[in-house]
Amino acid sequence: MKISLFQYSPEWENVEENISIIESTITRKISDEDIIIFPEMTLTGFTMESKKFAEEIDGTGTKYFISLSQRLKKHLFVGIIEKDGENIYNSLVHFDSNGLIRARYRKIHPFSYAKEDESYSAGKETVTTNIEKIKIGLTICYDLRFPELYRLYGKDRNEIIINIANWPIKRIVHWKHLLKSRAIENQCYMIGVNRIGSDPFNVYSGCSAIFDPMGEEVLVCPNEEGIFSAEIDLSKVEEVREKLPFLDDIKLL
Repeated sequence: MKISLFQYSPEWENVEENISIIESTITRKISDEDIIIFPEMTLTGFTMESKKFAEEIDGTGTKYFISLSQRLKKHLFVGIIEKDGENIYNSLVHFDSNGLIRARYRKIHPFSYAKEDESYSAGKETVTTNIEKIKIGLTICYDLRFPELYRLYGKDRNEIIINIANWPIKRIVHWKHLLKSRAIENQCYMIGVNRIGSDPFNVYSGCSAIFDPMGEEVLVCPNEEGIFSAEIDLSKVEEVREKLPFLDDIKLL
């Protein structure tokens, strides 16, 4: 399976401009990828203006990514600010290669340090999606600090776990170590997609990455804008889990 990580510097709170950037970049770069993954809050950056940018199924961002997935015939994983009734969520949406919404994960751990919990409701459940019987667990940014969430995905034998983020450079060492740890603990491919550039509050260095089930680095992309791709061998997940059956011994108390 070929995975592409879309690492870019979004224009702050400028949905239309970011759609233009993605459109011009992706039409030049994409070829034989199966999956393309974008950063958290893909079209705005990490904004707390949730009411201004929240959208339902007919929103600008959702309609754009439905169209893009249809045109490219690719699976897209995108950060959407989602409105559902009176609630607004920081969500990760899986658009399949036919442009259908396959899954929608709502961030379980809003980042209270940045008062995200005052602007966004917390999700209440894990979400596993599928591509050709491959199980993919979904998470967002600050979730990465809570291994108990990832243990649920590991116990459920997800082969891939995705985390999309706006993770600042001042804590980027944590980002890389936590991604690697989550891969080792759960014997799966751990994929993290971060942004670069800056917003009014932070500077970002990217370091989008893929780690394999043994914690080996498959791909790391520091300080550069672009689409970075790698092939992952999913048979390695089964091989590692059979050789080292640690997941069988989990006791979730």
